[in-house]
Amino acid sequence: MPTSPTARPTTPPTVWPARGRHVGTGAEDTVRRTLRRLKDSDVLDDFAELSEDPPVGARIFEARWKAGGTVTVRARLTLAPASAGGQEWTLLAEAEEAWDPAWPSPATMFWPDDPDVTWDRDIATGLRLRGLNTLPDDDKAVRRLLKDAGRGAWNIHVVVHEAMTPDHRGRVPLADRMPPGLRHRVVEHRAAPQQLRVVNWALEDFGVQVPRGGAVVLPGTPAPAGYDAEDFSVRTVFLDGTEPTELVAAVTAFAELPRPLVDGAEEALTALREDWRLLTLEEELARERKLVAMYAEALEAMTQSRDLYREAAERAAEALAAYRESAEAAPGRLPPSDGPAVSPLRQLGRTLERFRLPGKASRPSPSPGTGDGPGPEGSQDTPPKDPGD
Repeated sequence: MPTSPTARPTTPPTVWPARGRHVGTGAEDTVRRTLRRLKDSDVLDDFAELSEDPPVGARIFEARWKAGGTVTVRARLTLAPASAGGQEWTLLAEAEEAWDPAWPSPATMFWPDDPDVTWDRDIATGLRLRGLNTLPDDDKAVRRLLKDAGRGAWNIHVVVHEAMTPDHRGRVPLADRMPPGLRHRVVEHRAAPQQLRVVNWALEDFGVQVPRGGAVVLPGTPAPAGYDAEDFSVRTVFLDGTEPTELVAAVTAFAELPRPLVDGAEEALTALREDWRLLTLEEELARERKLVAMYAEALEAMTQSRDLYREAAERAAEALAAYRESAEAAPGRLPPSDGPAVSPLRQLGRTLERFRLPGKASRPSPSPGTGDGPGPEGSQDTPPKDPGD
């Protein structure tokens, strides 16, 4: 199973992340119409389109609503610049409490829940989030597609093997069976009866296998902590119109695992929390009070630093003045001379000489030829006279 080379922050349980691509044109207009319609019908508390220095070519939309009637949810949708393949979008929603899969999908607050509007394309594979995606016939194409699906981490990829070709009752997409909060985060891959071998061959690198006539939830990259392929494999999926209870439970349990934040999610979450603009009056007042308190603390710290610097400067000035006074009052202070400069060591020695303790004066050395003091016993300073002289 692939692992991340570096530790990543874990997705908070209050956060709902999703990413996809809108195929075609008019993505911005579609989002604006959806937001306006839901605001007019009181589904949304409010929404806004940001125009303050967005990323080049990108558009940012914010919306706020009540989930379950009481829990405030804030969501931020970023539309990347349009390209030949459409427009990529990133959506992060955060609730005041841990996310409940029974709550409405945040995607439907920005996009219409209409199968004819093609906003629900998975980034990793290009497949639909709300549909049933049949694997291609070519073995190499199957392997390439499942490799991309196994590396995808924004959405949940599920591979279902058909033990036999189902009728129309078995062609119902898994997304239709999922709780509302997971309906737009699941990509379903359907393998035909004869494709089991190539599917499991493609999934070997991810440490998972699809049981015959069953299903498996792919771990994604990086894999969430606590993922065990056995826990997220379903032995049998009845494609006869009955409710796939075991498979729905496996996908729901996987969504509840502490999953690492994928590439781009950490930046999107930071923007949602720190660059949020859709504030209520109470939130604006709270933000202003927080800013005032922060500025007051900074001003107090600056004032304390100024006083400390002033006190240190005054003490340094007093010490310098005292040093000058003591230097001027020192005995034997010589006036400056025009002679050659004295080395610092000699000057230090002369200074110390002036501070010798009484009675410790050094004995003067006898001058040569003066005869001061007796020499060694039996000797004199002058040579002895000859007795005959």
